[in-house]
Amino acid sequence: MVKAIIDIDKETNRVLNVLKAEYGLKDKSEAIDKMAKDYRKFVRIEPEIRPEYIQKLKKIHKQKTIKIGTLEDFQKRYGLK
Repeated sequence: MVKAIIDIDKETNRVLNVLKAEYGLKDKSEAIDKMAKDYRKFVRIEPEIRPEYIQKLKKIHKQKTIKIGTLEDFQKRYGLK
């Protein structure tokens, strides 16, 4: 868990107190977590891609492609018929 010291205005403080009371939360940290989880629906957060995965993708991209044609060709090539 991350600890943070924040400055909030009076109105934000009131909102956090209302959230605490409405959802039975024990402190303002839980109220902020609740707000963030609810807001997440509106924000698209994409995971960070690790550099080794990018290298792997580049390696795969350089490989020669195999043309298989139709589904029957695919099944024949891989012995699925």
